[in-house]
Amino acid sequence: MESAETGPGRIDDEWVEKHFDHLSPELGRDLHATLARARSRCPVAHSDQHGGFWVATRKEDILRVAQDWKTFSSEDGITVPVPPGPPMKILPVTVDPPLQREFRQLTNPYFRPAVVSEWEAPTRDLVNRLIDGFIEDGSCDFMEAFARPFPGLAFFDLALHAPAEDLDEVNGYAIMASQLHRPEAMDCLMKLAGWIGQFIERRHREGPRGDVVDAVLAAEIEGRPITDEEAVGTIHLLVLGGLETTAGVLGMAMLRLCEHPEILAALRERPELIPNAVEEFLRLDGSFVCIARTARQDTEVGGQLIRTGEQVLMYWVSANRDEAEFENPDLFDLDRTRNSHIAFGAGPHRCAGSNLARMNLRIALDEIVRRLHDIRLQPGADVGFMSTFNRAPISVPILFMPGERLVAAHD
Repeated sequence: MESAETGPGRIDDEWVEKHFDHLSPELGRDLHATLARARSRCPVAHSDQHGGFWVATRKEDILRVAQDWKTFSSEDGITVPVPPGPPMKILPVTVDPPLQREFRQLTNPYFRPAVVSEWEAPTRDLVNRLIDGFIEDGSCDFMEAFARPFPGLAFFDLALHAPAEDLDEVNGYAIMASQLHRPEAMDCLMKLAGWIGQFIERRHREGPRGDVVDAVLAAEIEGRPITDEEAVGTIHLLVLGGLETTAGVLGMAMLRLCEHPEILAALRERPELIPNAVEEFLRLDGSFVCIARTARQDTEVGGQLIRTGEQVLMYWVSANRDEAEFENPDLFDLDRTRNSHIAFGAGPHRCAGSNLARMNLRIALDEIVRRLHDIRLQPGADVGFMSTFNRAPISVPILFMPGERLVAAHD
């Protein structure tokens, strides 16, 4: 694992301990091996890159930071430096409790298991419509044909009740805005925000529908009516928080299924294990890689002194492979009985849409197992990853045995 050469861009022990660069393409290519090295050598390490920041890679230390919002704030930015974007406050991820709780209390009731379960039938219909779009061809780019369009189409329709005539257009904006490596991403981010603003105006004119949009528009924040800017920011987070992350897990899951066809065979034989498989995909292949907090006061984490104003970058994906927490942490184990992963984060900012994400992944995997056979990666496929913040494959070109459309799904 250790390179004989050192120098710029070369990951060695000194790089991990002193010069960790979360934006490094080399880190993106060798993420899990590098994080394993960090856990063993320097689980809380200071990097001199990008003005300096700390890196936490053990689950114990990450939970210490994520759960202590009084000491570690989200208000000064949710990541260490990233490419510049539009000045938009995405709520409530950029505020701390108690204000953060007010925003979360608006949305949480609309993503409870009982609510999400009512969306299962239309979600399954959508999954099969998307599979119908490519199943006769025997090949597709899984990211383009399924993983990226699926979560957004489901969310805009079922959670937001967006106009049917807008679904494809606004989902296109959201898909592109989530792919920060693309030059048109920022333009689509602004178009998405513009659509949300117009959607809010439309919903103000319409009667209530009893959904999360109504809850946001009727909210009071700190004893005053919510502003339009806050409403846009809240809905913006609901949209972007679950699109590329769910797409990323689906893409990584497909890569794993291509590499390990025995997993697919086991799930066909024992479909009752699909929920277990979802949890293992989330643990091993979660796309929500890392996030940062800023220390409000001097404190200690993992034996290191963190001073006021310093940032700590927490690697969720490292915590989920922590040898101290998981037996055989790199093994995909369908019979794993204890799976306390934190793929959805931890603390007050834990993902509000985890129930929806799990349902989407379970139904997608169920239909993929049932309908796609002899799945394999196309020879010479160049997958690549979007960034080191989101472990989403750019492209997953696959081959499979051509199948039949479910015509009934279109009747």
